[in-house]
Amino acid sequence: MRFSGKRAVVTGGASGIGRATALRLADEGATVLIGDIDEAGGHAIADASCGRIIFQRTDVLQASDIEALMQTADDAGGLDILFNNAGAGGSRDPIGEISPEDWDRTQALLLRSVALGIRYAAPLMARNQGGRGGGAIVNTSSVSALGTGYAPTAYSTAKAGVLHLTKQAAADLAQHRIRVNAVVPGFIVTNIFTRALELDEDKTSKADAMIAHIAADAQPIRRPGTGEDIAAAVAFLASDDASFITGTHILVDGGMTIGTRPSWDPAQPSLFAILDKLK
Repeated sequence: MRFSGKRAVVTGGASGIGRATALRLADEGATVLIGDIDEAGGHAIADASCGRIIFQRTDVLQASDIEALMQTADDAGGLDILFNNAGAGGSRDPIGEISPEDWDRTQALLLRSVALGIRYAAPLMARNQGGRGGGAIVNTSSVSALGTGYAPTAYSTAKAGVLHLTKQAAADLAQHRIRVNAVVPGFIVTNIFTRALELDEDKTSKADAMIAHIAADAQPIRRPGTGEDIAAAVAFLASDDASFITGTHILVDGGMTIGTRPSWDPAQPSLFAILDKLK
């Protein structure tokens, strides 16, 4: 019960990584307020939580919604943990074709929302413990922040911005004893891949199965990544076990970024292995 008596906010908490993290924090004793535009999913997780999880409709594209979410937490007793997680795939257009409007919307959803989450949470956390401060903020980035080819340009750029924002915020807020870190997921099987396609139920089910099959073969650890894998890392960063960690990130990618496929897959010979066969 690492979070007994703690109060947490999770954006994008109605499904996927956010839902798994809200459940993990609540299971370890926290009272969790989740914000999401998915009202059905948000109410479902709240109704099943015996009062440990509370839902408030929140559109992170609206600054006023983010501010209201943090205010609700403060009104209920304060804020100790914030997980800035809400997001979607954004525009898939290449840089030579994307419209200014689609670029701005993707950045607003994936980067501006994180900045505003921190902005509205920080003053509340600074008042903790009689003004001595204290709190933990965790932001969701992506392996696409670390290299090309993992996701579209607008998404990847925003997630790279999240990593630098994490460092800047950690420096700014250290005086208030607020730690800021990021989690960097790899290929995690959630509904982020199919939500934007607006498929019917049958096609969504088939697409999810296909994605899970691909994900199981995408990295050295041969299984799909899950929301629970990320929730475990977030819970660690939010806990006192990580009290000496700030301004950095934890990579949770099953080894996807350790090297090119021939470095870990015997079925994919390296250039040197191919040349050796020519001797």
